[in-house]
Amino acid sequence: MNYARHNEELGHAGGETSPVIFLKPDSALLRDGKPFFVPDFSEDVQYETEVVVRISRLGRSIAPRFAHRYYDAVTVGIDFTARDLQSRFRAAGLPWELSKGFDGSAAVGRFVPLAEVGGDVQALDFHLDIDGRMAQQGRTAEMLHPVDEVIAYVSRFMTLKMGDLLFTGTPAGVGRVEEGQHLEGFLCGEKVLDFHIR
Repeated sequence: MNYARHNEELGHAGGETSPVIFLKPDSALLRDGKPFFVPDFSEDVQYETEVVVRISRLGRSIAPRFAHRYYDAVTVGIDFTARDLQSRFRAAGLPWELSKGFDGSAAVGRFVPLAEVGGDVQALDFHLDIDGRMAQQGRTAEMLHPVDEVIAYVSRFMTLKMGDLLFTGTPAGVGRVEEGQHLEGFLCGEKVLDFHIR
């Protein structure tokens, strides 16, 4: 919930003073171009394209002004969401990690050193193509909570470790995935993510 227009498209009022945080287990990771298999427990699995930041050192209670020292590379990832489950859990006031943390729900592309894409994590363009057509696009400059602020916030509650991955939120344009689709993610014009839906 880090982009205003995405909050609008899902009917959320937004305006949270702190970032909204949830966790995915390591079994959610999908790498190296492996296919994503649509799970049988959902009728509405949606893609959410996000910039992903790789944590490069151990840190706890990190001040925002020092947060840039704690990541070294970025990529594009897909936060797959079982939207029907999420809506049901939210309506009942229940935790909704099962709609976000299932196996394969965190697709990540090839990481690129931040310096190679301009050095400023808040000045990155990214987009997702599905079957050769642009499906979603965003700019990190439009984040409601900048990356360094999110890192500082999370590190107040839990220690960040080397290799942790921070998905930074999705812009507007999320949608349902279908078997047979080909997904390609781009960061500053460079393709970093490429896989199929099965």
